Amino acid sequence: MDWATSEIVTVLAFLLPGLVAAAVFYSLTAYSRPNEFGYVVQALGFTVAAQAITWIILTLGSLAWQVAFWPSGMETVFSVFSAILLALLMAWLVNHDVAHSLLRLLKVTRETSYPSEWYGAFAENNRHYVVLHLKNGNRLYGWPEEWPSRPEQGHFRMAECEWLVGEERHFLTGVSILLVPAQSVDMIEFIRAVQSEAREENNGQAA
Repeated sequence: MDWATSEIVTVLAFLLPGLVAAAVFYSLTAYSRPNEFGYVVQALGFTVAAQAITWIILTLGSLAWQVAFWPSGMETVFSVFSAILLALLMAWLVNHDVAHSLLRLLKVTRETSYPSEWYGAFAENNRHYVVLHLKNGNRLYGWPEEWPSRPEQGHFRMAECEWLVGEERHFLTGVSILLVPAQSVDMIEFIRAVQSEAREENNGQAA
């Protein structure tokens, strides 16, 4: 079993940059972690890319500073560092829909980088007030300070909350923050800031 243990240690040492990069990527995005096989494949991809970047850095460094050799372990340090930077870049590209937006301009695809339509709606309308249509028939208007990445779990952190009853609005006096379970929401309206200001002005004139 000693050979099996050494093989596992060798594989884990080789995949270390990719495993770190994958952990960083999934901690910064709303994507669900794949199964173990998929996770290892992604870690392998990050590792190969990180090692390529490391090779370029070390080669250019050797040429620039006339270094005959680097200290032992420096390559691993550079690989992990490169993998982390690569994961940060990938997370930024995904969270801002950069790559797919360019491909949509070229008519290559109609897809987005977001993990779901739910996530994309909030990502592209993050400066809007919302109306939460609850499953019990109530409607809650307010400013979403935080929202869940998935509709089946998490809570909305709502500020400036008002209950909408017909054409009337009832402000929740004394309530600064209201947590609403995502599972209790049936539909969501995104209200433009202009519409929100106009609604407030109309209510002020009516009062």
